[in-house]
Amino acid sequence: MPAPPELALVIFDCDGVLVDSERLAVRIDRVVLADLGWDLTEDEIVERFVGRSDADMTAAIEAQLGRPLPDGWDDRYRHVYLEAIDNELEPVAGVVDVLDALDARGVATCVASSGTHEKMRRTLGKVGLYERFAGRIFSAIDVTNGKPAPDLFLHAAAAMHADPAACAVVEDSRYGVEAALAAGMRVFAYGGGVTSAAALARSGAVVFDDMRDLTSLLLGTQAT
Repeated sequence: MPAPPELALVIFDCDGVLVDSERLAVRIDRVVLADLGWDLTEDEIVERFVGRSDADMTAAIEAQLGRPLPDGWDDRYRHVYLEAIDNELEPVAGVVDVLDALDARGVATCVASSGTHEKMRRTLGKVGLYERFAGRIFSAIDVTNGKPAPDLFLHAAAAMHADPAACAVVEDSRYGVEAALAAGMRVFAYGGGVTSAAALARSGAVVFDDMRDLTSLLLGTQAT
């Protein structure tokens, strides 16, 4: 079997990989869903929604409740999410060192997330990473099908002029892992967040639970 091509691009998910936002979101989602009439545990929310787009979540809520939600239904909860971001959000521990190492080796990076551009401007901006990725940020709203379809990752690779086989994806959700594998990319699944390493285990995915290990996983076989 031929060796894989030299690593040309690392695609980072945003929530839970670059910014430690998933714990905040899951905590608030539980309160919001209960208020709407759907009582789920945090583990159930992780299983159903982490890695999916807001549109997917809205569709699931409507299916569960058996009725459409009114336009702007989430406006009354928005301030709760924004306050949590402003007061509690931090970068995922160790990820800035990974970005620095990739920059030093000349490996291109970008972001591909189920979140909206507006959301990523706020979260990445809050932790000082927005300018670092400006112009290389891709959202599920840019494609027809979000994760677990491969569309978003293939769109990011095309925009970055990278062969999918030469791309690596860093994900923390099972939907993201499935999307990256479907795109034919190398997958590194971070199990140090809300989704357990066991839940992330998929054929062909490398699972790790300490972001400080990612640099060697990505660059360990690269020429110096």
